[in-house]
Amino acid sequence: MTKKDATKNDATKKAGAKRYAALLRGINVGGSKKVPMAELRAVLEGLGHGEVRTYLQSGNAVFSSANEDPAVLARELEAAIEAHFGFRVPCLVVDGEYLRAVARACPFPAAELEGKQLHATFFAEQPGAERFAAIEEAAYLPEEYRIGDRVLYLYAPDGLGRSKLGEALARPAVVKGIDVTTRNWNTVAKLVELTED
Repeated sequence: MTKKDATKNDATKKAGAKRYAALLRGINVGGSKKVPMAELRAVLEGLGHGEVRTYLQSGNAVFSSANEDPAVLARELEAAIEAHFGFRVPCLVVDGEYLRAVARACPFPAAELEGKQLHATFFAEQPGAERFAAIEEAAYLPEEYRIGDRVLYLYAPDGLGRSKLGEALARPAVVKGIDVTTRNWNTVAKLVELTED
């Protein structure tokens, strides 16, 4: 970090900034939509955000901002990514307090499960119950899901890659028209940690 970056970070802290996580969907998969994390950090810093960090290559970043509207932050980031990389990437931005609430409200015993067995799908807006009406939950047992506040918790004992329920929950009838992105529980826990004030 340069002296200039450190000064910018200090200024952001003094402005009463909140900690946020940006969740990007569909990047760095199969050679398409390549977004190097160093460049993503530069894009976020270029938007005036401080304390920028990234986690893994799958599109997780944390930052501080005095702006208190996550939806505005998400649209600004989407526009900046498109301007920098030349393609659109759906982004969800959530604050640390929300992430902690998601973790506390988890209906499954997260501490007893492997990270790959438990996932959280984040929604840009609360999905209506009608989106899930056609899913016969009993047909997918022992896999289960529960709906929370703009989040769906999925318990998939054999992992998401083998999850038939996960496939059903990703159908257009469920997610069409809403930006969504999924993270395993290890990533959720790390983002909770990284967004602690």
